[in-house]
Amino acid sequence: MSKLVLTVQCKTAVGLVAAISGFLAEKGCNITDAAQYDDQATGRFFIRVVVEAPEGVTADGLQDEFAPVAERFGMEVQTMPEGRRMKTLIMVSRFGHCLNDLLYRARIGALPIEVVGVISNHLDYQKLVVNADIPFHHIRVTKENKADAEARQMAVVEETGAELVVLARYMQVLSDEMCRRMSGRIINIHHSFLPSFKGANPYKQAYARGVKLIGATSHYVTADLDEGPIIEQDIIRVTHGQSADDFVSLGREVEASVLARAVHAHAGHRVFLNGDKTVVFPASRGAYASERMG
Repeated sequence: MSKLVLTVQCKTAVGLVAAISGFLAEKGCNITDAAQYDDQATGRFFIRVVVEAPEGVTADGLQDEFAPVAERFGMEVQTMPEGRRMKTLIMVSRFGHCLNDLLYRARIGALPIEVVGVISNHLDYQKLVVNADIPFHHIRVTKENKADAEARQMAVVEETGAELVVLARYMQVLSDEMCRRMSGRIINIHHSFLPSFKGANPYKQAYARGVKLIGATSHYVTADLDEGPIIEQDIIRVTHGQSADDFVSLGREVEASVLARAVHAHAGHRVFLNGDKTVVFPASRGAYASERMG
């Protein structure tokens, strides 16, 4: 039997779970994992179901047969094989900690992604990427060529069939047009401080102000800079006894970890957009079973 994932979102209504589970039972599908959420504030319902499907039942076929139920309730539905690796394009500038972490996790099977290419506005990581047998695209970005550079970036997205773009410390602001075209398909990572520190060397600014907590936020990219729906966050505690360089090192660790968790959630179809925020379901049993640390 194959395992399939079914995700549904729609307006809240009576009988949604019964309609979904009844349909799956009729098709001989055994539910092995399920998570649901009814948001009373927005009136939206979200569910993610993992099933064991009989031989011959495919994701596309199941979705086609589910269409009458989906139409009756106005559902947005997706079905896909569990564990299918999502085609992912990574964009990076001159800080490589998130890139290195994503490539490693993808290689050992800890992330359900297939890295189909890396785009950078610098050449710092060309050798690293090429040695991993991944296509490297150097696209220089200036004020004068920004529109042309983004057109080339979108061409790479189309050519590779990338379903997800990850900004792994890519230090360029994307245009409103690109954000709209790729809505819900671009994930970014940035540091989180209280108070907020902008500009150069934010970790050293935080050190100078005696910050006690540093963290990172991963979110979907929108036209509003660093204000898209949040997927994952984390913090670590720091003390007066640590140096500014310690802050930088610890900050890079939390950034890489938070970004990886956000990518894992998105690629596992566990994230639902819900207005300006997200619904993120926990990982299914066995989601990390293929991870091999060593």
